[in-house]
Amino acid sequence: MTLSAFRVRLVISTRFVRDFVVPPEPLIIRHQQAVLPSIPSLTVPRRAMTREYRRPGEPIDNRFPWQKIDFDFSRGLEGLKNNIMLIKKELSDPWVGPEGKPILEHMLEQNRVIWEFKGPESLEQWILSSDLEIGGKSEINLRMGKNGQSCFLSGNLDSTPPRDGETRYSGYCTMRSKQPQSFFNRKKHYDWSSFNTLHLRVRGDGRPWMINIGTETYFSHQKNDIYCYFMYTRGGPYWQEIKIPFSKFFLSSCGRVQDSQHPLWLDKVNTVGFTLGDKADGPFQLEIDFIGVCRDYAHTEQCAYESYKRNPEV
Repeated sequence: MTLSAFRVRLVISTRFVRDFVVPPEPLIIRHQQAVLPSIPSLTVPRRAMTREYRRPGEPIDNRFPWQKIDFDFSRGLEGLKNNIMLIKKELSDPWVGPEGKPILEHMLEQNRVIWEFKGPESLEQWILSSDLEIGGKSEINLRMGKNGQSCFLSGNLDSTPPRDGETRYSGYCTMRSKQPQSFFNRKKHYDWSSFNTLHLRVRGDGRPWMINIGTETYFSHQKNDIYCYFMYTRGGPYWQEIKIPFSKFFLSSCGRVQDSQHPLWLDKVNTVGFTLGDKADGPFQLEIDFIGVCRDYAHTEQCAYESYKRNPEV
């Protein structure tokens, strides 16, 4: 067989495979493509809108929303009593001034203590969490200090991941404040727009902690957004006062620092938390005297980080 005859036979076999082996497109699809206008490609949003986040190793809860409600008559009466007290407070505070303080005191206020620990009831304002919820081995405890004027946070950090075949990293402990609420479980926020610095008095063991501030968001896919910064304790028996400007806090979501940074929204602050995850297994302790905010007139910075777009529009 000559080379030209081989080329002719190869072309014929290729056309046969293309026309008979590969099925043609349906006529209805061709008709739709001819009639319908072309749909422009969707633009990729800045942040992907995913489903509700589930921690690795946590079982899937397929119950209906009404099946998660705990019906208890005694708790209902106690809740009604608390709501009546909150209604009374919310109606009487505006007659005195903002947040129940005289207007002159509110205008001249430069320091405000948000959380102080004067008794066991003050510990009920905080929620403890660790990787024990996903099968880890870390432990965390909260109790009053020896003098009864501070809280003592202690525990043991263990970075061994659980054997569930899904979790790769582990080893964290967290203490977070509860969301303030008004009557009938209405959300209430802290307004720190008159201040620019977070003020703490702590006594640690030399470990670095992460301070997390959660604010109210405008969209549902931003519910995991949180502002973070580091707190370095020096250890030893002496107290240390830490002042962190709010401009230093950076935006993160689900543990990932976001490219688009913006200043912390101080008019609607929900929670403040402390997280330990330095991968140094062993016991830890942190004693907190108070947590407050202050106004530093020498600090004029609005945001310490550059805000830019990863894929700028042309």
